[in-house]
Amino acid sequence: MNDSAVWLLVDDDEAFLHILQRSLARQDIESVTATSGSMALTALTDQRIRYCVLDLNLAGESGLQLLPRLLECRPDLQILVLTGYGSIATAVEAMRRGATNYLCKPVTVSQLLKGFEALDAPPGLREEPPSVEEMEWEHIQRVLNEHEGNISATARALNMHRRTLQRKLQKHSRWRD
Repeated sequence: MNDSAVWLLVDDDEAFLHILQRSLARQDIESVTATSGSMALTALTDQRIRYCVLDLNLAGESGLQLLPRLLECRPDLQILVLTGYGSIATAVEAMRRGATNYLCKPVTVSQLLKGFEALDAPPGLREEPPSVEEMEWEHIQRVLNEHEGNISATARALNMHRRTLQRKLQKHSRWRD
């Protein structure tokens, strides 16, 4: 990795961002943080940013929806997607949309560094099966991505009231990661 390169850390959990930024600084890696998609896109005006650590869920906003927008702004950006609930479906979707890698939280700085290296192994998925709640969340995310983030269309596709879907998204953003 280029030593002068800057990392962009995108997560809605400010405490996690602060800890990760401090850990990277101990490795002499400069980083900037963003807690939303719009902040991340604005941060890309810094031409030194070459690496991005992107959370899959940004307070109801989908990291998978943001990923191609980041690459539109900076095609050479290497993006590592992080999630608290890994699944093969979201890993495949992240890679299809241009992610360099996909890892499950918690991760160490060493794992992040390796995550940006060329991969010979499959993504770092956890071994235990997901809970029913996690499977529901993954299904909601998949349908949400199919409908390009449109809550109303997603609710119709899931045969769910729009407000129920919004509550599920809001509730999940509080207890996840």
